[in-house]
Amino acid sequence: MTADTRLACERLASPNHGERKGALDMVLLHYTGMASAQAALERLCDPQAEVSAHYLVHEDGRIVQMVPEARRAWHAGKAFWKGESDINSRSIGIEIVNPGHEYGYVDFPDAQIDAVTALCLDIVERHGIAPERVLAHSDVAPGRKVDPGERFPWARLAASGVGHWVKPAPVVSGRFFQQGAIGQPVEALQTMLALYGYGVDVNGVYDEKTTQVIEAFQRHFRPERVDGVADASTITTLHQLLSLLKI
Repeated sequence: MTADTRLACERLASPNHGERKGALDMVLLHYTGMASAQAALERLCDPQAEVSAHYLVHEDGRIVQMVPEARRAWHAGKAFWKGESDINSRSIGIEIVNPGHEYGYVDFPDAQIDAVTALCLDIVERHGIAPERVLAHSDVAPGRKVDPGERFPWARLAASGVGHWVKPAPVVSGRFFQQGAIGQPVEALQTMLALYGYGVDVNGVYDEKTTQVIEAFQRHFRPERVDGVADASTITTLHQLLSLLKI
């Protein structure tokens, strides 16, 4: 396997991939969520596991490529974004070594984030991927996945030109919506979430699915408080992000 990235990287071929069935226009970031990097590498290369990613980034910044970018890696699972459900066909998956919430979630080391940033910049430049299409696994699979989680420094990546970001609006007291609320304001919120790309039913009911989507949004864009409650900070931050897009 020939490396696709211009960055220094190791190569460890995974057999778990197939043909792409759509245009490549996304980067999806994950954490490994396993006890060790070695365990993650072994699983990503295990034919019986039927999972893989294009890249893995170690804590010390070492990059490993496992699947050619031209191929469809199996990293997203059941997912949705902006009308598309075959996210694997449209994305490059990057696994970031971190034990995750199940094994003792920790901050991501500087060397690792520097490497992830450089790799993302290389990928989006070569493939012409829009900033708003650099996403978290949790964005495309809310309720099912939480990675790379609220500790992931999206603001730092954005400062280097990776991803779509605004400074989150301050968390203050005031009006909010939560599970059980109904009506036009809830429908308006769901419409904004759907416009951004999230898979949410626009039905005017603040149901469990809406709660999960708000949690995913907060985990990425307002990580100070991840509670599934649409407070003024959450709604304002969503509105500001939308205002930067050409929809």
